[in-house]
Amino acid sequence: MCDVDAERKKTFVLKMPMELTQSRIQKIWLPNDNRPALPRRSCGPQLANSPTVIVMVGLPARGKTYISKKLTRYLNWIGVPTKVFNVGEYRREAVKHYSSYDFFRPDNEEAMKVRRQCAMAALRDVKLYLTEEAGQIAVFDATNTTRERRGMILNFAKENGFKVFFIESVCNDPNVVATNVMEVKLSSPDYRDCNSTDAMEDFMKRINCYQASYQPLDPDDYDRELSLIKVIDVGRRFLVNRVQDHIQSRIVYYLMNIHVQPRTIYLCRHGESEFNLKGRIGGDSGLSNRGKKFAEALNKFVEEQNLKDLKIWTSQLKRTIQTAEALQLPYEQWKALNEIDAGVCEEMTYEEIREQHPEEFALRDQDKYYYRYPSGESYQDLVQRLEPVIMELERQENVLVICHQAVMRCLLAYFLDKSADEMPYLKCPLHTVLKLTPVAYGCRVESISLNIEAVNTHRDRPEEAKKGPNPLMRRNSVTPLASPEPTKKPRINSFEEHVAVSSALPGCVPQEVPTQMPGQNMNNSQKPS
Repeated sequence: MCDVDAERKKTFVLKMPMELTQSRIQKIWLPNDNRPALPRRSCGPQLANSPTVIVMVGLPARGKTYISKKLTRYLNWIGVPTKVFNVGEYRREAVKHYSSYDFFRPDNEEAMKVRRQCAMAALRDVKLYLTEEAGQIAVFDATNTTRERRGMILNFAKENGFKVFFIESVCNDPNVVATNVMEVKLSSPDYRDCNSTDAMEDFMKRINCYQASYQPLDPDDYDRELSLIKVIDVGRRFLVNRVQDHIQSRIVYYLMNIHVQPRTIYLCRHGESEFNLKGRIGGDSGLSNRGKKFAEALNKFVEEQNLKDLKIWTSQLKRTIQTAEALQLPYEQWKALNEIDAGVCEEMTYEEIREQHPEEFALRDQDKYYYRYPSGESYQDLVQRLEPVIMELERQENVLVICHQAVMRCLLAYFLDKSADEMPYLKCPLHTVLKLTPVAYGCRVESISLNIEAVNTHRDRPEEAKKGPNPLMRRNSVTPLASPEPTKKPRINSFEEHVAVSSALPGCVPQEVPTQMPGQNMNNSQKPS
């Protein structure tokens, strides 16, 4: 009995918790065991589950790429490294000269071979991203309309230990499909210089090529074991089957909140405050005289916009509420919109912080996104706090958000797909309204100054911190995004020699892949830097 007790005691001693050291930047506890530090994979929670492949399903012009891009932007924003692999982009690299819908005919064996090889090339890149590039979610954006193709993807995922979540977009409303083709597909590189009538005719024939072999997901029988969501008629109805984990449930929740109705979102800070004049951060001071003039100018601006059913949101701090009061309209207060909590540095100037907390001042300049004020918050914390605000913004139509500098940066980073590295340095000046108009695959931004002078509260990135963004925190995607992409290596060899030559579509001149998305052709002066 004594020997047993001694062994238990020995085991207990060996398993005692080791000493912990608090991270100076993030203020979190880490084991102090002299092991080499693991690379930081992302700015969000580390998922205990296997990497996930999201597989889009549906006929052309059903909004698959729209969902892929929007979902990827959201997941990256909350800190889950996600990347889109658009098989259409691989096909355009392999086949530089698109001729007509004949390429998509199911009896075109050479073209079918090319399309399969493009899909396999994309899957190879998916594997590389999830196993070697710190990715957690890969979005496989293609039609994937047959059980044979989906079976191939499932086998690929099983071989590599990846989870799979299917998103099928179903829409049988011809008006919605035609609108999507006109707004998005006719601007595709496939139809760069085609007249709209010929391009529309060709694309509708392309849809018919897929329609003949389309096998929708069947959660009641054939696909009952798969994890999936069917988005029906642009969000009118949803069908969800076998959600496996937390991240899949967040994806489902997000998809059930977004809509495609035309709307405008206005972001602005409160009017200049007394603390702004004194260079003090945080606190709960009221508006300065110039801040009150801005509130009056904002009232006139809102009247001129003549928006139907405009919702107005503020924080619970005095300066945003005073600004909203001047509008003489109902408004809603959100605690989640309160400014970042500076903890022990609240109501101090930057000079005072430098003098009284020199180490904290230097640490924040090192890594502004992750840095957490003692007893306060980081930008990373703020993003998590603002997620319900983003969800509600996605549900609403016209909204004016009167908030604060750090809060506005986080919201703007979501809509413009800015990285965690860029977010804390986005310029959000006082007495300026940013008008955001969602467009296909992006967001158009207009910066409107109301011509009321105010102090400049922006602090540029310190020179020693200008080393470029961490590549693990980029919005890496094989399709163009709002933030610049690094130079991409060729992903696939040309298959043009395998493609049967077909007659060119009248009026068409083949073009290269575009370098901009729809909605990105705004002037530099309109884009926050």
